[in-house]
Amino acid sequence: MLAQFTPSALADLANCMLRIPLALQQPSSVAMTLPSLTSFMPHFGAPALLLLQLLAALPAAAAEDDARPLRFSVMESWSMPLVRLERGQPIDGIVYDITRSLARQVGRKALYHPYPRGRIEQAMNAGEIDVRCYISPAWLSHDFPGYRWSVALLVQRDILVAREGFAPIPEALPAQRIGTVLGYSYPRLQALFDIGRLRRDDARTQDLVLEKLRAGRYRYAVSHQLSLHWSNRQAPGQPPLQEAAQLEETAVGCLVRDSTEVPVEAILKTFEEMKRSGEIEEILQRYR
Repeated sequence: MLAQFTPSALADLANCMLRIPLALQQPSSVAMTLPSLTSFMPHFGAPALLLLQLLAALPAAAAEDDARPLRFSVMESWSMPLVRLERGQPIDGIVYDITRSLARQVGRKALYHPYPRGRIEQAMNAGEIDVRCYISPAWLSHDFPGYRWSVALLVQRDILVAREGFAPIPEALPAQRIGTVLGYSYPRLQALFDIGRLRRDDARTQDLVLEKLRAGRYRYAVSHQLSLHWSNRQAPGQPPLQEAAQLEETAVGCLVRDSTEVPVEAILKTFEEMKRSGEIEEILQRYR
């Protein structure tokens, strides 16, 4: 095959092949390599075409590597199915799946920072967080003008949970302790907490609240529906906890930092497409 080339053409081919290792190390040099290699395609066919495709993909891959990662917040108090933390980093869960997919679709790496509940708004004010997900305006102490809201991605349904049977409306419950998550607010029950008819029995995470309910520490607890479904799924040999009464429904989405360092429009459009296409619902179904 090489006999059909002139000495000058063979020298050009050798020079082209010598450039390929440089292109692999420095993708910006691909532009110098592709034209030379293209001239040899009629003679080398499919192998040359495959090599061309690999080289052409290098600049895009390099751009993703060079771009600053997106900094996502996660709450230390979250538990499954929202997120599973291992050594301070998420490895599973609804929020993890949503944010990881978003980062991939906008061509950025994802960097996760766990925060205690009392620290996260301070971090937002300092511009330390690019994207904060699973949040509602009703849960914020004030507005954040440096951030923009995504579309609502899902609905959190807070429910009163019992080991068995149903409850009267919450306002008719007799005086007792009720399982709650430390730092969480429950507007429907707040007046009952204020007058002392219901007393909070706080646990650090939602899954601990439901574990204490199963153990008989109290008759009722507050949980969001996703956590209840997950808890029952993880305890197949035990009687399932029951939805006793619905308390509130809250639409939740994400806050995106409005900065030139962040591809804001691409992120917001990607969230819209993830919702429209059914990707968000597919993620939720994996944890129900």
